[in-house]
This record gives sequence, structure tokens and C-alpha cells, in this order.
Amino acid sequence: MKLFIHRKDLRIHDLVGFDYLHEAQAESIHLLILDPFLLRGGREQEHSGRNFLQHVRRLKQLYEQQGHQLHIAYGEPEQVLDYILEQQSIDEVVAHRDFTPYARERDRKLRQIADRHGAAFTLLVDHMMIHVEHFAEFTGKEGYYKVFAPFHRKWLDFLAQYPNPASSIPIQQLNLSRQAIDWPERFQPPFELGDYRPADEPTPLLQHFLAEQIADYGEERDYYAIDPSSGLNPHVVLGAVSVREMYDRASLEQGSEEWIRQIAFRDFYLYQAIYDEDYFRYEKRYDLSALDDRHFEAWYKGETGIPVIDASMRQLNETGRMHNRLRILSAMFLTKNLQCPFTLGEQYFRRKLLDYDNIINRGNWMWCASLGANSAPYFRVVNPVTQSAKYDPEGDYLRQWLPELKDLSIKEIHQPRPDAIVDLKRSRAAAIETYKGIVQSL
Repeated sequence: MKLFIHRKDLRIHDLVGFDYLHEAQAESIHLLILDPFLLRGGREQEHSGRNFLQHVRRLKQLYEQQGHQLHIAYGEPEQVLDYILEQQSIDEVVAHRDFTPYARERDRKLRQIADRHGAAFTLLVDHMMIHVEHFAEFTGKEGYYKVFAPFHRKWLDFLAQYPNPASSIPIQQLNLSRQAIDWPERFQPPFELGDYRPADEPTPLLQHFLAEQIADYGEERDYYAIDPSSGLNPHVVLGAVSVREMYDRASLEQGSEEWIRQIAFRDFYLYQAIYDEDYFRYEKRYDLSALDDRHFEAWYKGETGIPVIDASMRQLNETGRMHNRLRILSAMFLTKNLQCPFTLGEQYFRRKLLDYDNIINRGNWMWCASLGANSAPYFRVVNPVTQSAKYDPEGDYLRQWLPELKDLSIKEIHQPRPDAIVDLKRSRAAAIETYKGIVQSL
């Protein structure tokens, strides 16, 4: 008997783990663990936590529609695994790899539990287009890529020679056990999963985007007022849709290069998290003592007096969504103009973003803060006013989220308000001086 543990793979087709189980021709129990650490601090009520739990509901429903059971337990992963291995005759535990420090430590503990019970513990790569170890061998490079452009070229070459197509093995072809598990009270969640509606299906979004939008994505992707994005990210981060399926289907469409480039960028951040030993500790490597949090509250409440910043934060707080261009503007404004540590913004986005992903969120914040191997130069401080006028020329986005400004002219609406908490020109100059010192402190 095999035990398959769902993680960032909340779907029932095109999973590397399903291919593995199918090849083994073994009976399997399927489990999802609601980890208290990842839901701590009331996160189940925040956008990111609700998105996760809605996808859990959807996954449970998908299993039931196929006549199968997905076992769900709430608790420390190693305690849950210890209990189920005591109850069931399981010879192997199968899961997909994750690359955060917490995930690595969690899997170390799970491996110890499996070893103690005489069960194998197998980790597979599912949520990247490339297998990182094979890619490293293919590049022949000493060290790792710190810049995206050469990584992207080699990524395309690698996939051309070693395709990673979507799998044709759905859950219907697996031998799932019907054996019941009697979960004690301590493994019951402290909230009702039934209170969360099942997440929407991602397939219609993908089909619409490929048919109607992908050809223009390269030219329109930064124009957040019309938001030409696919809307798939809240599903992608939880593996409700496979990156292999996205890549395969997009490759058949004309003009898909820029969208596929975004898939490569996602792999790049995951690759960085694996090979850059400082990826999760740059805030300890640099001297950030010159920064402070005096303006943090005004930023996250959308009360800075800079219209595009306030509009984007209000949208985030209300909906959990924020266009990528706006994430760059908001993050760089907080870290540079307001001279606030990037970790505060990173942690805030962790709770608020529907499509929160630890590794990608962190990579974006470090880029904006000019910290780490792959980052903007310290003197890069984008002007939110000129960016607002460029990508929302009519001010439609600002009027939607800042209705108090709806009567202003196109020229006026992008400008800082009289009560703006910083002067953009002076704060830019101060940021360059401060971050020059921070970068040199490494």
C-alpha cells in the first residue's frame, strides 16, 4: 500500500505522483494535511488562506465525483503521518518536493517517521517545467544562473531536447483504497471546511486566455487597467492546473512567447531558491538598520497620498488581487521611497495575495529592494506617477479604486495628493543614498 500526500498539486490529473503510482500498480491512500503552521494567525480568514481552503474543497469534491475518498487531517505533518502509518500497512510514502526552508525541514521529519515505520519516503518534482538536477547537468555550468536572460535561453534549449509533456494518467486509472481511517478529535480542523465554497475551475480561464488573449499578451501585459493577464495564478500556485498543461497548450498558439517566458520566470525563482543558499536569509546578510516602519501602516492601508499606490493597496485588501506591474510599483515604493524593510511588505502580501507563493513572492520583493543575486540595481527607483500615466492613461483604474478622485482631469488624477506622506523626488534621492550603503554592507 502506498500513501500519496497532496501539497501544491490540488488536482486529479497530470501529476508526476500519479504517474509513479500507476507505474507501481499499487493500491494507494490519498491524504491532504492541513498544516497549522501554514494557517497560523487566522490566515484561514485572509485571502491567501481562503483561496487554499477553497481549492481543498474543490479537490475533495473532485475525488468524490470519481467515487474516491480524499482523507483530510489537521495537525503537525509528522504527527499525522505517524498516526496513519500506525493504522495502515503502508510500504511507501509519496509526495511532491517543495523548496522552502520550512518544507525541507518538514520533509526531513516526515522521512524520519517513515524510516521508523519501515516505509520508503519518495519525493518527486511536479511543479516545475524542468527537473533541476538534470538541468544543472545539461548546462554544464559551474555554479548557478543568477540572471534570468541566460537561464531563459538555456531553459528553452533544455525543454526542446527534453520535453516535459503533460501526463495522460488521471485518477480513474489509479487503484485507490476504500479503507476508512478513523481520525481522532485532535486531527479535526478547528474550522468547518464546508464553510468554504469550492474554488472555480481553472480550465475555462485557460481556454479563454489561449483563444482570445495570448496573442496580445506581450504588448498589453503591463496595462493593468485592462488587465490582460490570464487570471490563472490563484490556481497555479496551488497546483490546481498543471504548468505542463499550460506550457503544452500555449506552445500551440501563435504569439505565446511572452506568456511562456513568464512560466520560465516562475521556474527561475524556484531554481534560485534551490541553489542560492542565501535566498531565504538575505535580510540577515545585509545591514538594514537604516530602514524603519514609520510609513508601513499608511502604505498597507492605501493612505500614502500617491494615487496608484493607494489604489493598488485598496484593491489588494479588498480582493486579494494585484497586477504584476502594480506589485512592482507598490513594493519599490515601500522599500525605496518609504525606506521600509522588504520583509514587512513580503509578510503582508503573504496574507493578502490570493496567489501567494512563498518563493515567488520573496523573489519579487528582493528584486524591488535591490537585494540578492537577482535584483534591480540600488539606484533603480521607479516613479509611480509616470508609471501610472503610462499604463493607465485615462485614469480608469484610479477612478475604480479611488472614487473620491473620479472628478479630476486625466492630468491631475495621477499626481500626488496635497497630503502625500513623501515627496517623490526627495525620497528617491534619499533611497539611492541609503540603498547604496545597504548593498555595500554585504
